[in-house]
Amino acid sequence: MQALKDIYNPQEINRLADAIASVYPQFQREAFVASLINDSWSKRELKQRMRAVTLSMGEFLPHDYQEALTILRKIHDRFDGLFHLIFPDFVEVYGLDEYEVSIEALQLFTPRSSSEFAIRPFLVRYPQLIERLQEWTRYEDEHIRRLASEGCRPRLPWAMALVEYKQDPTNILEVLESLKDDESLYVRKSVANNLNDISKDNPQIAKRVFKQWYGNSAHTDWIVKHASRTLLKAGDIEVMELFGYSPEGIRVRNLKVDKQVTMNDSLDFSFGIYSSDILGKVRLEYKLGFVRQNGTMGYRVFKISERELRVRELSIEKSHHFKYITTRRYCTGVHTLTIIVNGREFFAEAFELIVEEDKNV
Repeated sequence: MQALKDIYNPQEINRLADAIASVYPQFQREAFVASLINDSWSKRELKQRMRAVTLSMGEFLPHDYQEALTILRKIHDRFDGLFHLIFPDFVEVYGLDEYEVSIEALQLFTPRSSSEFAIRPFLVRYPQLIERLQEWTRYEDEHIRRLASEGCRPRLPWAMALVEYKQDPTNILEVLESLKDDESLYVRKSVANNLNDISKDNPQIAKRVFKQWYGNSAHTDWIVKHASRTLLKAGDIEVMELFGYSPEGIRVRNLKVDKQVTMNDSLDFSFGIYSSDILGKVRLEYKLGFVRQNGTMGYRVFKISERELRVRELSIEKSHHFKYITTRRYCTGVHTLTIIVNGREFFAEAFELIVEEDKNV
């Protein structure tokens, strides 16, 4: 499988150089390519490669920003996907002092990739930009409508956080309100992700929106459910009740967990749930407690299922596969597994994880 960073490769760099040279004859094509494809190129990660291309374009294109941007506008539609991100990135790096022409360029570039990262410094410097985002919610192109939502997400991954909007998301909510019944799932996903971001810093505000939107339409119901995932994992009672998940009356019994598991193997566990009445709407999860290197515990919640159960009891068998990953370092020691039903935690069982340290990441 190709690494994402390899989308920025010598072939594409040469294709970019050819495209620029085709509309800008003075372009020093060979020098541009040589400035990028050298001994340090293989060591750069995805965003480092993207920014390196941006900076090199800034060196070899006209130093007048608007003149350089005119050249890039002529060729940008020859590229798409992650490689195309160099075009909005150029605007972010060199166009922050040129508000109007830069925002128009970001609008132009976003359908070929996305301007969601590049627009954020403009939102910080120019608060009035939120009004343009509101205008974009009415555009025919779904990519531009999505940019209105995705660009102002308070916690967009891989991007700078919007501290002001983390503190007060009021202006964002006006944008999301305009998009809540958008015909495009692509746009509605962005709305849901934006609301999920808001729920992490302002849960009460997010829950107020959930209650206002839920039950209005199939579109808003989907958005609210997708946007509630962080609060659902946290077992927030208000959100659980909004979706009809009540912890009352349901019990867990016979939790059985393997006593020991090694890395690259699976931990098997089973349990039963029961009630004096039918179980009804049930959201099942389990929480793993991980031993960190400093001896403290970290936790992650995993979903098992959500369903309507017209029975009084149910047996569940499940397994969790432990594999080496780059985002977490596992340690040998006693871990825990806890069953969660409709946000309520039931008794935990301990097990030992055996890690071969030389294979850990």
